[in-house]
Amino acid sequence: MKQIFTVANKEFHDGLRNRLVSITLIFALLSIGLTYFGAAASGAVGVTSLSTTVASLASLAVFLIPLIALLLSYDSFVGEQESGTLLLLLTYPLSKSQLLLGKFIGQGGIIALATLLGFGASAVVLYVQMGDATILSTFGLFIVSAILLGLSFTAIAYLISLSVSEKSKAAGFALITWFLFALAFDLALLALLVGVEEGVTQQGLTQLMMLNPTDIFRLVNFAGLDSSDVNGALSVAINASLSQMQLFSALVAWVILPLMLAIFIFKKKKL
Repeated sequence: MKQIFTVANKEFHDGLRNRLVSITLIFALLSIGLTYFGAAASGAVGVTSLSTTVASLASLAVFLIPLIALLLSYDSFVGEQESGTLLLLLTYPLSKSQLLLGKFIGQGGIIALATLLGFGASAVVLYVQMGDATILSTFGLFIVSAILLGLSFTAIAYLISLSVSEKSKAAGFALITWFLFALAFDLALLALLVGVEEGVTQQGLTQLMMLNPTDIFRLVNFAGLDSSDVNGALSVAINASLSQMQLFSALVAWVILPLMLAIFIFKKKKL
């Protein structure tokens, strides 16, 4: 455990100097902007309802958090392999699984802290304006699920980084992965809903959404919202029989399973 936390501490402090402030500012500026100017389209300035704000922030998060997590971690192994530092690190009394878990905890800590501070700023703005205690619990759920979303794509980035031999290829695959999960998957679901003659059952659609962590994240946060704030394939699956705990479990599985697979690949990888 000592080796893991030593690596985690190094990764966290490296990110603290180089990335934390910029990521936090991006999250904070965009989330506060959506919170305070969410009603601009209707000709008003100021906060809207909690339901509308969370729906807007969740729609922002499914594009922004996976992209930042992938860009933060895609070169974690292939980059160090190209520079020769990966072999050097493994000459220390440190196993491959300890190195990977240490990197994951450190980089995951950067994502978690930036998400907490960035989106927490929106919770503060909304609470000051509305004074409703339910804002804190709703945003607590949102932030925890957003952190899990970021961790899942960090683990996926490790799979990419360990599966390619060049940093440029890892960057390309990271962008393709983001496009598939954040955009193409939902378009395919909509095409399926429209194109299949007999339609897709609510249960079948929900099961398909379990294949995409961004959709699980949206289901977690949209389940308790006004259905008028939800559209697309989500509007069909929003009243699915899955509980919020089951959805959270599915999101946690999207963190653990890619991470375990990354550890397996790293152990088998010849350097």
